[in-house]
Amino acid sequence: MPFGVDEAGKGPALGSMFAAAVRVPEAAALPEGIADSKRLAPERREELAATLYGDDRIVVGVAEVTPTLIDDPETNMNSLAVRAHAEAIEGAIETADVSADSPVSGLCDACDTDADRFARRVADACGLERDLDIAAEHGADDTDPIVGAASIVAKVERDASMAALTDEYGPVGSGYPSDPTTREFLESYVAERGELPPFARGSWSTCADVLADAEQTGLEQF
Repeated sequence: MPFGVDEAGKGPALGSMFAAAVRVPEAAALPEGIADSKRLAPERREELAATLYGDDRIVVGVAEVTPTLIDDPETNMNSLAVRAHAEAIEGAIETADVSADSPVSGLCDACDTDADRFARRVADACGLERDLDIAAEHGADDTDPIVGAASIVAKVERDASMAALTDEYGPVGSGYPSDPTTREFLESYVAERGELPPFARGSWSTCADVLADAEQTGLEQF
């Protein structure tokens, strides 16, 4: 049973990053319409993710990396991406009803300029007592349907987490620095409370700049 792994939310200023691993008997078991999540409308992604979760032949593992972990000065995004991929793989394999002697191989969408190095690091990070044959390629979410399925699950999980934040805090946007709604939310929140929201990545320049601008504005008012 091969698996594919991908992440969503590596670059935003708000919210968690998610990684997903999808394990299937064969690619033919995937629902029709699987593609890189970026090529699909949100409604279609949700439909496909629901189908993946609802198919007994398919096993899904998901890992979340919170803003607190992302802001930890003792780590970095490359290491966290490795950790998330490994945890997602563990989730997909540990819950699968397969023999420990069965070969397990999979493909990751590489989150490192050196794809082979990324694959080695993910394999080393997996805490499973079995041999794993893990490869990584750049753009695998666009060329491999199983990795494409993983990209859909990761994106849907990320979108759901942002929707939950919107329900609690009002419109927060996509969380990406280029999103005007996200920028407006950050500026308004900091102006009103004098601090970043708890789900902001404070180490990101976007968040640091908004906080610094608010502090400077406050000083100028005295």
